[in-house]
Amino acid sequence: MDFTIPSATENLGKSREKFLHIFSTSCRRSIVEMLKNSQSGHPGGSLSALDILATLYAFRLTKTDEKIVISNGHISPAVYSVLAECGAIDKEDVIKNFRKFGSKFEGHVSRHIPGIHYGTGPLGVGISAAAGMALVEKRTNPLAPLSGGKRRRVFCLVGDGEMQEGQVHEAALFAAQQKLDNFTVFVDYNNLQISGTLDEVCAIDVAEFFRGKNWDVLEIDGHNYEEIWRAINHQSDRPVAVIAKTIMGKGVPGMEEDGKNLNSKWHGKAPTPEMADEMLAKLILTAEEKENLAKFREDRKFAPQMTEFREFGEKMSEIDAGTNILYKKDELTDCRGAYGKALLDLAQKNSRVFASTADLGGSVMTKFVAKELPEQFVEFGIAEQNMVSAAGGMSLMGKVPFASTFGAFISSRAKDQARVNDINECNTKLVATHCGLSVGEDGPTHQAIDDAGSFLGMFNTGVIEPADPNHCDRIIRYIASHWGNFYVRMGRAKLPVLTDENGNEFFAGNYEYTYGRCDLLRSGTEITIVASGPCVHEALKARENFAHPEKVEIVIVSSIKKFDQTLRNSLRKTGQFMTIEDHNPYSGLAAAVSKLVLDEQIPAKKIAELGVTAYELSGKPTELYHHAKIDSKAVLEVLRKI
Repeated sequence: MDFTIPSATENLGKSREKFLHIFSTSCRRSIVEMLKNSQSGHPGGSLSALDILATLYAFRLTKTDEKIVISNGHISPAVYSVLAECGAIDKEDVIKNFRKFGSKFEGHVSRHIPGIHYGTGPLGVGISAAAGMALVEKRTNPLAPLSGGKRRRVFCLVGDGEMQEGQVHEAALFAAQQKLDNFTVFVDYNNLQISGTLDEVCAIDVAEFFRGKNWDVLEIDGHNYEEIWRAINHQSDRPVAVIAKTIMGKGVPGMEEDGKNLNSKWHGKAPTPEMADEMLAKLILTAEEKENLAKFREDRKFAPQMTEFREFGEKMSEIDAGTNILYKKDELTDCRGAYGKALLDLAQKNSRVFASTADLGGSVMTKFVAKELPEQFVEFGIAEQNMVSAAGGMSLMGKVPFASTFGAFISSRAKDQARVNDINECNTKLVATHCGLSVGEDGPTHQAIDDAGSFLGMFNTGVIEPADPNHCDRIIRYIASHWGNFYVRMGRAKLPVLTDENGNEFFAGNYEYTYGRCDLLRSGTEITIVASGPCVHEALKARENFAHPEKVEIVIVSSIKKFDQTLRNSLRKTGQFMTIEDHNPYSGLAAAVSKLVLDEQIPAKKIAELGVTAYELSGKPTELYHHAKIDSKAVLEVLRKI
């Protein structure tokens, strides 16, 4: 039996096809055994996609350094069975512990398993992550000693029903625009989803979907190993979509019949133990066939590297943070401009740093990198979801991607994508501008007032807001040089440079930002104003106009997720506080500080929480701040009552 790897232009031949049939049969046994034990999972799509995965791994991925992303992550039984058959994971372990508490073999593919390059679940996310990986391969690894000197490919598997997700549309447009000729997407076209056939649920012509976006489209029998092999090795000057016609439940008696009849009952249903035993009794391997599989594993010695998860906030010595830019005290500028200039400096010093945006380069200031370093700039078009997921994929390829758009879009439209990056413990830098009421005349649809709160429930994403351009410059350099997902929010309006009590630039000299740092801007004796972002300036104006400024202490908070001892000390010292923020206080600074006081039993009384408590209309930022009562006059009114 032949399991030697043919050249890219050579046919598999009958002997290799026979081997793949045995390989797939063994995998099908593993899938049934997994679900018998777990009584939970998705056998239907796992079995329809299995022959694609078996061919791809057995004769390509076990010998190359190429990546694959399984976008329809619920077919984890198929992926785990193939990895086990290749020797990458222990077969008995996955059969026994699939979907069990404490096991790494989760219900959807996870990066905790060697050979899984991006964990997926919500449909549509994986194809974007894979496109980001393909972009990195094309731009930074143009050629590789594979398939006649062609560059390494990135593969992706999606379900046909998954293509109803708008994000798949975004990713397909992006791949074509970027001419990702090293990107191959297999569509498991079994014509079934949970609620019925594609035509019954939401009809889509899967081949025309890609043809209309200028992809090279192949249509094959997804259970014909020879056709699958040719599709794997197909070269094109465009991204390649392989529409693989398959049968849900293929190869398992009792399931395949339903798939042929377009009955989706096995999409997410496990067979009973009794049914599973009947199925297994018909999936028999001889001793010789088992011996050949063992010889295959010994030949391949497939041992994909186990993912090394870096600690959130770990300093990345491979990144040069550069030298801080100092904005002088008489200079009026915006944080977004400071972001753009810091980002350009970082990109010039580090080829790993990439800048990207969603058709807003001139607004979010990624335009500087676009002009000076086009190979480190990515334009995604109006496709925020694809941008955020692609950034996740890029970050796991060793890049430091900055993805920027308006706060209202990145924190709501792309929140799901940011959440999956969070679960994957990626290294994305999401920088949003036009946040809060400072966006002014654009009105409530663009006034992001709940964006910071959107990231509170994410365990591997930091949230930061700068108070002036110097603060911003140092924050951007920090997140570039420290591992983890970060969300940085800032407004559109220009801000004066903050100064200390001696009139010198506050964020200057030896000032070094660390995540969660709080800064004592002014000392006081009776009340602490806890302020963030542009509202720091409102607090400072109010203190200057107050009859007893010496009573007022101002602490600048950079994050609503982490506070250092500076804030704790101030609250204990004054015993009373107020918060002010250009954000919804119920999910922002006010809520976070109140929780801190409660959790740590700090003897401090909250006097007021000033924040945006209703949607505002269009207007100048000063008008909106006044109407929402987050300006200096509102702060002064509170101070006069203490």
